[in-house]
Amino acid sequence: MLRCSPSIHPGSRLFSTTPAFLANPIKAKRPDPNSSGPQKGVKSLKIKKKNTLRSAGRPPAPGERKALRKRIVLSNTNALEVKGMQDLSNDNMADKQIQGTVVGLPGPLVDQLRAAEAFRTGQGWGLFRRPGVLMRENSLEIARDLQDVVSGKKTLRRIYTGERGSGKSVVLLQAIAMAFLKDWVVVTIPEASQNRIAQDLTNAHTEYAPLSSSTTTPSQYVQRAYTASLLSRISKANSAVLSDLKVSLSHKLRIPIQPGTSLSHLADLGVRDPDIAWPIFQALWGELTSTKAARPPIMLTLDGLGHIMRDSQYRDPAFKPIHAHDLTIARHFVDHLSGVRSLPNGGAVLAATSASNVPFAPSLALAIDQRLHPTTSASSPSPSSSSSLSSSQQMPVWRKPVQRNPFMTYDERVLQSITPDLEIVELQGLTREEARGLMEYYAASGMLRHRVDESFVTEKWTIAGGGIVGEIEKASVMGPRV
Repeated sequence: MLRCSPSIHPGSRLFSTTPAFLANPIKAKRPDPNSSGPQKGVKSLKIKKKNTLRSAGRPPAPGERKALRKRIVLSNTNALEVKGMQDLSNDNMADKQIQGTVVGLPGPLVDQLRAAEAFRTGQGWGLFRRPGVLMRENSLEIARDLQDVVSGKKTLRRIYTGERGSGKSVVLLQAIAMAFLKDWVVVTIPEASQNRIAQDLTNAHTEYAPLSSSTTTPSQYVQRAYTASLLSRISKANSAVLSDLKVSLSHKLRIPIQPGTSLSHLADLGVRDPDIAWPIFQALWGELTSTKAARPPIMLTLDGLGHIMRDSQYRDPAFKPIHAHDLTIARHFVDHLSGVRSLPNGGAVLAATSASNVPFAPSLALAIDQRLHPTTSASSPSPSSSSSLSSSQQMPVWRKPVQRNPFMTYDERVLQSITPDLEIVELQGLTREEARGLMEYYAASGMLRHRVDESFVTEKWTIAGGGIVGEIEKASVMGPRV
């Protein structure tokens, strides 16, 4: 019987699983020493890369960069001392003679404003020798209104709005400074400060909890840490006034309050224990608005109104957004701004919108636009009749009525909070006289090396969009020097 031998593939090996072309790998060819130039696939030069990202210094500590970014610098030792600059006082704050000039802020007043965190970064305070503010027409208007509040125990309720750089926050700072000079009690919620900001009320960066004593629907939520920070600012900024005021009412608190306790000590109790910060704040506010004892007027301010005029980033137990008006501090401010709650001893409730850090608040924008541009009911004049009118007669200004966007959802709670008796002021640019006074202050401080004449003022005033104070500062101080 013929047997066939098994066929063996050429190149294979018995009892081996290694392919033939991997059994003996091909060795790399050595470069020819006689040849010139680098060989293909062979590295001829070895360069050690330096790690440029590694710094020889220590890494920044946690929070150090944020503190440096939010640091407020109020003095520049390299700037010149402006001779003849008068300070803002209770006697000259409403004087018509200081309109268009820059007045300085006294040292004790600067300490109070710093404690209240009224200064903001990016306002140019660190460019000059000492803090100073321009007394514009709106500043004198505030001074006159505050005098009327004291004489008649009225409540001034106003919202400042305008484009970016128009000076809303600085006008609000001037109002706070005037209130401090009049020995008022000032309660501020700044838009951007070193510790807490108005945005922290709604951006879910602060702990919150349902208010146990709340009986309203929807439920109210308290922010204990923010309330303790607010009490700290109130106590430090108004220490001289609150130390002379004593407790006159009985309060049901977890800790006993001795008769004759100063209101400054009462506020410090809430700072030490955030768990009782909100009851302490309610007790302090009840003392300040009491009519049984002599109490000074109150100024309540908030910068960045749009942050509390919408849904917050907080969530309820059903994971639904919590409206900003359901937060106790925001609800407290909105009630006084809309007139639901009053100030029996007189005072002012001021708010300012923000144009640099703009939140999405269409309801607030609609309410402000409808108030600033109401619908005109007069009939349109014919071209023949309009030509016969004298220049002294005012022509009717026709604007397209502000209506709701049908594709936008509006918040009725926000629209109802902007009541018809709430005053809304739109800040415009500076006049040429006010712009000239501001530039002369820049030149006297050594920050503007140019002759301040009529042509220079007109040029910068025009470039600044009609006297926008923030653009004037950029064009004359922060821009290229001539």
